[in-house]
Amino acid sequence: MEAALLWFCNWSTLGVCAALKLPQIHAQLAARSARGLSLPSLLLELAGFLVFLRYQCYYENPLLTYLEYPILIAQDVILLLCVFHFNGNVKQAVPYLAGFVLSWFVLSLQKWIIDLAMNLCTFISAASKFAQLQYLWKAQDSGAVSALTWALSAYTCAILTRFVIMLALNIWVTATVLRYRKPAVKAE
Repeated sequence: MEAALLWFCNWSTLGVCAALKLPQIHAQLAARSARGLSLPSLLLELAGFLVFLRYQCYYENPLLTYLEYPILIAQDVILLLCVFHFNGNVKQAVPYLAGFVLSWFVLSLQKWIIDLAMNLCTFISAASKFAQLQYLWKAQDSGAVSALTWALSAYTCAILTRFVIMLALNIWVTATVLRYRKPAVKAE
């Protein structure tokens, strides 16, 4: 039963990621606007995906463990080009895209660089979400932002919720063990 659940979680996450940004791209094209989308949020998200993909490739992990990332990167690049298109200047995307291509090579120059970047990935991803939230709070207008894309993204994260809960409980048990540890009696 657990193996079937794991299989379902893995493949459903991959399936959702394959279509994750499509509602957002569709919403932008339908509205012919990038209103409500935070460029810094998108750039941070793309950077985080790139680091994760590069890390997986660097350590030659099996493709199925990270297959969703090339798909997500391709969708984010399309989304980025749409944002620049609807903001009136696609040429402004060129330095960002060049920076991402350059970073692909820089990340693997030294092992410590890729390891450090991977350790920062969670912070990069969180910063991306906060940048989008800040943009929405400031504008008080969600414009062409797709709620479906964000809901699908929440689904992919929900799969990992079990691990976060187990982490918190393990830390709690560790703290409790340390709290109730009796001092060792010294022999005289």
